[in-house]
Amino acid sequence: MTNETTAAPLESAATPRPLGTYDANPRGISLFGLISEDYATHGRRLLAPGFWAIAAHRFGNWRKGIKPAFFALPFSIVYHCLYTGINWLWGIDLSYCVPLGRRVRIWHHGGIVIGALSIGDDVHIRQNTTMGLLNRNDGEAAKPVVEDRVDIGVVVCILGAVTVGHDSVIGANTVVVKDVAPHSTMFGIPARPVRMLRPDAGKDPA
Repeated sequence: MTNETTAAPLESAATPRPLGTYDANPRGISLFGLISEDYATHGRRLLAPGFWAIAAHRFGNWRKGIKPAFFALPFSIVYHCLYTGINWLWGIDLSYCVPLGRRVRIWHHGGIVIGALSIGDDVHIRQNTTMGLLNRNDGEAAKPVVEDRVDIGVVVCILGAVTVGHDSVIGANTVVVKDVAPHSTMFGIPARPVRMLRPDAGKDPA
């Protein structure tokens, strides 16, 4: 039995492998290293629901690197029990099929459904967040991409084949159905960019 700890092999853009068929954990770090990093990201709180949801996600991907696949069966049973238990107990639905970057933090639990095409590094997610299809008839590819260092507030919906650009803030009670440019701050239904004034705005430099 062997285990590939370095995530998915490079894929051809023309023939990408379906999500969920390979280990999509970030490259260059072991499962133990990822979980240790996620533990630190969640304030070293062992009972944080977000930490357990992400740890189960990492484990679910790790098992896909076990070859031959028959030997992964016991690990698959454990993963599905963890995934279902976390969903029922804390209301966090995060399938291993969602490629997840490093140091992602789920701050609170309840009403969270994460069906993104991918999520980058250092993303922050809060309660009652939904990511997924805009229309139930859309294909699986019509899901959001959330880039690095995006901060997502409470009761946010990010729907459809949209890209949320890096270093953006999605404010509370916001519905995103169009692409968000990098470094944006968005509020409203539908989401609109707003300019946030810094506390020192308008002051003359010393």
